[in-house]
Amino acid sequence: MATDSKHRPVYVISVAAELVDMHPQTLRLYERKQLIRPGRSSGKTRLYSERDIEHLREIRRLTQELGVNLAGVEEVMRLQHELDDLQGVFEAEIERLEDELRERAEAPQALPAPDGKLDPRDRPVYVISIAAELVDMHPQTLRLYERKQLIRPGRSSGKTRLYSERDIEHLREIRRLTQELGVNLAGVEEIMRLRHQIEAARAHMEGNVQRLQQDISDRMTSLRTLPAPERAGGQAHGQDGDAEDAE
Repeated sequence: MATDSKHRPVYVISVAAELVDMHPQTLRLYERKQLIRPGRSSGKTRLYSERDIEHLREIRRLTQELGVNLAGVEEVMRLQHELDDLQGVFEAEIERLEDELRERAEAPQALPAPDGKLDPRDRPVYVISIAAELVDMHPQTLRLYERKQLIRPGRSSGKTRLYSERDIEHLREIRRLTQELGVNLAGVEEIMRLRHQIEAARAHMEGNVQRLQQDISDRMTSLRTLPAPERAGGQAHGQDGDAEDAE
């Protein structure tokens, strides 16, 4: 699998540092901060994967090009690792379900079909004045964050902005990043982009898993309802018996 090769630890620290134009000591610092997670050889030597190299280049972009402070970088990389882990869980679950689909012989338990209901947290209910009051911000700040695509409020039929509970959670997270951690707006944009990406990936994963589960259920049901095959030998024996009676 292509994803596996990207996570395979192959580069020693000197080579990894050269690839990303950093000092090896910087890579050790980033590891202590848990910004990267290199593997270890049997002799405990640090080994970096292609994915680690991508993460290091992303850290350099955030710090050098966007001016994001270390607290902001930590948030970005934590979300990036969460996204990587989610992708790994997704691939493992898909593989498990595909194996089950191929090998399962007995009838499965009935599985509920996806109901397609909207998550209550995503239901747009708050007008901008209420949303601003809930998160202790000025409504103009919420409009700015929307233009920056940090939040994505819904719209009523009359085009009025309506904010969901998830939007409120996002706004509180933005306030934490800016006020408590001192992350600049460029860093907040990166963090919220990853948060939206993780939420979309999780919803996509859950939908695919539900579809596979339903596929397993449907296939097993169709197998149970197939007519039993006729016994060719029994038919032939019956015909011979008829012939003997005729004689």
